[in-house]
Amino acid sequence: MLTTLLLQAPMSEGLTSLLFPVLIAVVVYFFMIRPQQRRSSEAKKFRESLVKGATVVTIGGLHGKVVDVHEESVIIEVDRGTRLKFDRSAIAREVAAKSSAAASTAPTTTPNA
Repeated sequence: MLTTLLLQAPMSEGLTSLLFPVLIAVVVYFFMIRPQQRRSSEAKKFRESLVKGATVVTIGGLHGKVVDVHEESVIIEVDRGTRLKFDRSAIAREVAAKSSAAASTAPTTTPNA
């Protein structure tokens, strides 16, 4: 069917009509599919590199400190003595330590002479 359409239409019109869908496919790949694959691989590397003592946020928004790391799960301490077990895939991101974040956002004052 495609060959009959190409043979019936003039050569330049046939190439033009095929060029547009190909260009759309290339744009979709480079602006949607490829960045998603990159984010997915970065998230996988992050979850594999989880270590004890890291402060993390789960996908549900729960903040806590990693207490124990297993092959497929992580135990997080969310409050003094309250520990919850999460699957590694439920960890969304790591949060900077409170002391360094507070120090970097603290206003610096200069004495007036």
